[in-house]
Amino acid sequence: TMALAAASAVAVTGAAAAQTMVVRSTGPSASKYPTGTRLKDSDKLTLIAGDKLVLMQSGKTRTLSGPGSFSPNGPVNATQTTSTAVTRMLAKGPTMRSRGGFSRGTDSAAVLEARAPNLWLLDYRDGGNFCVADPAGLLLWRPDMDSDELLRIEQGGQTDTIAFVAGANYRKWPSETLPLKFDVDYKLSGGGLAAPVTVRFAALPAAPEGPEASMEALISKNCNHQVDRLVAALAE
Repeated sequence: TMALAAASAVAVTGAAAAQTMVVRSTGPSASKYPTGTRLKDSDKLTLIAGDKLVLMQSGKTRTLSGPGSFSPNGPVNATQTTSTAVTRMLAKGPTMRSRGGFSRGTDSAAVLEARAPNLWLLDYRDGGNFCVADPAGLLLWRPDMDSDELLRIEQGGQTDTIAFVAGANYRKWPSETLPLKFDVDYKLSGGGLAAPVTVRFAALPAAPEGPEASMEALISKNCNHQVDRLVAALAE
């Protein structure tokens, strides 16, 4: 009986792992297929003009564009493997410190469109929720390394200023003067920002293993900018 139960558990786990998840949903039908939706093979997806869904299964992605009717279990990109971009995006520890920034002469549009090369680097241009698995190792990141910039951080009456020097695109979070707290708002200004942004940190017990677990954890906490980064890396 115990062996049968264990076998059933493995089967259920395998079935769950093979499920298809909506990881990006845009267009008129986005509310029908919100990000994080789990789809069964028997489901039918009906998209209209302007709709686009990105689905993920077994760490690979598939993009559907309307109009048309689709099944969730269609083929993913046949040549897609775990790319260098995905490996770097999910990395933990010292590999997070890769520069991944732009220096003098880079087109300004490229700088604006750039994304942090790792899920756990806080691109301080992005407001909203940001998932943190290692508060002690949190790094702030900027794409443009050309100039010296001062980034001001405010929370609950406390303030600190972080100096980014030319040639550097990350700095450690100032945990001594502004201990990282979850579910409170931090206001960030200066640092090359066109306008102040508000960031709220969400706690993860640990950095998830693999793209599917990472995607599920980020979606559950509404860490949408990190979701977008991972989707983009998976699509490369």
